[in-house]
Amino acid sequence: MGPIYDCSVEAELLTGMRLARVAIGRGDLVVMPTDTVYGLAADAFNPAAVQKLIDAKGRTRQSPPPVLIPGIPTLDALAESVPDEVRRLVQEFWPGALTIILAAQSSLQWDLGETRGTVALRMPSNRIALELLSETGPLAVSSANLTGEPAATTAAGAEAMLGESVSIFLDDGEGGTVSSTIVDATSLSLPDGKLRIVREGAISTERIRAVVGADRCE
Repeated sequence: MGPIYDCSVEAELLTGMRLARVAIGRGDLVVMPTDTVYGLAADAFNPAAVQKLIDAKGRTRQSPPPVLIPGIPTLDALAESVPDEVRRLVQEFWPGALTIILAAQSSLQWDLGETRGTVALRMPSNRIALELLSETGPLAVSSANLTGEPAATTAAGAEAMLGESVSIFLDDGEGGTVSSTIVDATSLSLPDGKLRIVREGAISTERIRAVVGADRCE
């Protein structure tokens, strides 16, 4: 079972971040804070690490993890195309609790599970998460819990569920209790395609429609 590092203590923050980078680099799992619930993170470009994440949660490859990114430029690097509506959404809500499903770049050398050529992307609003992402690159991150259990809102809660599967726990205090809103933007490139709300979370459907237009959202 990996140690918990209290990120409110400067010395523990520095040590925890350094060891988290090392753990990600060698294909291990890390629990990290986000602006929503705590996340279980793995190197998005390491298929074995992503499989560890899926196994640790007790999921199947039919439930691929989202990918957290450090900034909007990474969105263009990972998505095949970015519709104007999506650009307006990220301008309004990133960094923040909005996950956007897009067609993935076909040249990407990764295996997140049965994605059907898509990727779910989010830029979180949390200083520790963003600093780690800026150093590791994109991370496959799913809620830090066992499938079927409530998402962890503390590092200790994540440890109680995931224990031996995780190398490092980064503790940033009490997290959020509401998950991100997930929207599917893969149909926007079609003539009559619309944005679809897959899961309403921290950002309401009304706020999404106010940005993209009600006629562009199911």
